[in-house]
Amino acid sequence: MSGYAFAIASCIGLIAFLVVLLRTRRLREKYAIIWIIVGVGLLVLGAFPETMGALARAVGVQTPSNLLFAIALIVLLLVCVQLSVEITSLEEESRTLVEEVALLRFDVERMGRRLGSGAGSSAVRAAPEDRGTAQEQET
Repeated sequence: MSGYAFAIASCIGLIAFLVVLLRTRRLREKYAIIWIIVGVGLLVLGAFPETMGALARAVGVQTPSNLLFAIALIVLLLVCVQLSVEITSLEEESRTLVEEVALLRFDVERMGRRLGSGAGSSAVRAAPEDRGTAQEQET
């Protein structure tokens, strides 16, 4: 099997694998689209290898494989930046959720103490006001 045939078969396999991941909901669409574009781009380069040579000459790179490695490095760098942005937003979201759970736990414990001390129905009416005050103190 020649190198080009192997590249084409690998790209087709990658695209099929991405479709399976999409169908089983193990990969979200916004990530799959990027990888499908990369797979199709590599499929085109594998099917028409002279395209890489023409691109290398147009950019001024001596060897087409060096241009391919440079493009791969840029794509991987962009994927790392995108994933870093996603991780940052997920960390912020989880921190917000932890703070909300802590406030709710505090409210439940305070209401439990008030109900346990025999405050009766007046504690139930006073609790929403106290919760608002506790949330204002947090911000």
